[in-house]
Amino acid sequence: MTNKQSSVQTSVSSELKLNKLTLEQIYARSKDVKLRSLQIAGQRAALLLSIDGLVDEALTDLHLVSPLLREPMETVSFEQLKSIVTTADLHTSTDMNEVVHCAANGSVILFVDQLDSALIANLPKWQQRSIEEPAAESVIRGPREGFTETMSVNTSMMRRKIKHPALKMLAMQVGRFTKTEVAVVFIEGIANESLVEEVKLRISKIDIDGILESGYIEGFIEDHPLSPFPQIQVSERPDVVSAALLEGKIGILVDGTPFCLIAPTTFFSLLQSPEDYYQRFIISTFIRWLRFLFLFISLLLPSLYVAILTFHQEMVPTSLLLSIAKSREEIPFPALIEALLMEISFEALREAGVRLPKQVGSAVSIVGALVIGQAATSAGLVSSPMVMVVAITGIASFLLPQYSAGIAIRVLRFPIMFLAGMFGLLGLMLGIIAIVIHLCSLRSLGVPYLQPVAPLKWSEIKDTLMRFPIWAMRTRPSLTGRTNLYRQSKTNRKAQRKGDDA
Repeated sequence: MTNKQSSVQTSVSSELKLNKLTLEQIYARSKDVKLRSLQIAGQRAALLLSIDGLVDEALTDLHLVSPLLREPMETVSFEQLKSIVTTADLHTSTDMNEVVHCAANGSVILFVDQLDSALIANLPKWQQRSIEEPAAESVIRGPREGFTETMSVNTSMMRRKIKHPALKMLAMQVGRFTKTEVAVVFIEGIANESLVEEVKLRISKIDIDGILESGYIEGFIEDHPLSPFPQIQVSERPDVVSAALLEGKIGILVDGTPFCLIAPTTFFSLLQSPEDYYQRFIISTFIRWLRFLFLFISLLLPSLYVAILTFHQEMVPTSLLLSIAKSREEIPFPALIEALLMEISFEALREAGVRLPKQVGSAVSIVGALVIGQAATSAGLVSSPMVMVVAITGIASFLLPQYSAGIAIRVLRFPIMFLAGMFGLLGLMLGIIAIVIHLCSLRSLGVPYLQPVAPLKWSEIKDTLMRFPIWAMRTRPSLTGRTNLYRQSKTNRKAQRKGDDA
């Protein structure tokens, strides 16, 4: 070997040692990081980096290590390495930051003497939860699958629902330390391009140490963070997200959580269940009206009871008023304090039931409510009618399909109760007016929160207060799917009529 060749070999070996030293410094005190030295192509040194628990060790030995040690190579190049290594997902990189990022995502990194780049083989394997039905969005009729915490599984489920190449998934990365993968999902040609750019802009402006759940993203991109009402819908169901994409909306998938964000959203979409579209439209319309009725009951019933008992006893029939007065004759508190005691106790029991183990949670919440209600009535702290009012209110709040909308109604129940206790029905009406004004002022990515009622769009009412037949809903929402307004042909209705004639 000449002196020139010797100096080249020495300098290259120094570069490999420098890479090893750099990696050891980056992953200092990291027990799960593996750095293995190999000898390939004679005496050519190589360095293999992997993270324990994120890489499939069996596939690494089978498709990467064994071919490199077994195949003879006179000269080493990336083209030759790619022809020897028997895994398809390969690429090279000269950026150490990209190398570290790929290693954290389950890739195996190979450094070889005399090569100025690293060979990256994607061979991930980690423990993940199986696909199950979402507990918070269960349906009687419909798909039983829900998202998991793994991004690749969630994107594949979306591809199974929407097989058209117009389904786009833009990859983004958020979080200085977590480097969380975020995918902006939309259907090109249906979604408004300005909405897509607005979502990308808002996510790209997020500068935070880490993103651990989609709620972090939601808090940064919503229009009115101080409002109790959610301006972004959350779902674990691929069918719900797919239906939203077909309306021109945008989905945001976050790695590490099964909850997908849907934007923009409206108040009425939060009151819709996926099952509304899987059963007959007459039944769906009836259930939707029932949902609206119990929404008002959940929000206003305790306040209405307090207002009438405190200021407007003449509105109650005499026999009923005498019965209520008899049950309240030993109660030491006014109606407002009585209602607050029962409502706070019920909310505490409900939260306790959620936090307790599933085997005992529901039993404790139900039995606890019965026992405490009966004990409070026997002790003369609350009246029997108040226990009934609080129980009906609690049942009504369970009819709302979206938990985020239901908890907003539960929070607003208390200020309205105070207004009713101080001003009677006048305070109740002031509370309702304030809520309506607030709802009218809200926007979700610029889309009015009460669309299509405010502003009024008659063509879209058919899927708001009621649910028309599927063949009658020809158009998409105008503010999200305006670029491709018609979702089906008129021939569907003609085929329906022919079927009726037959």
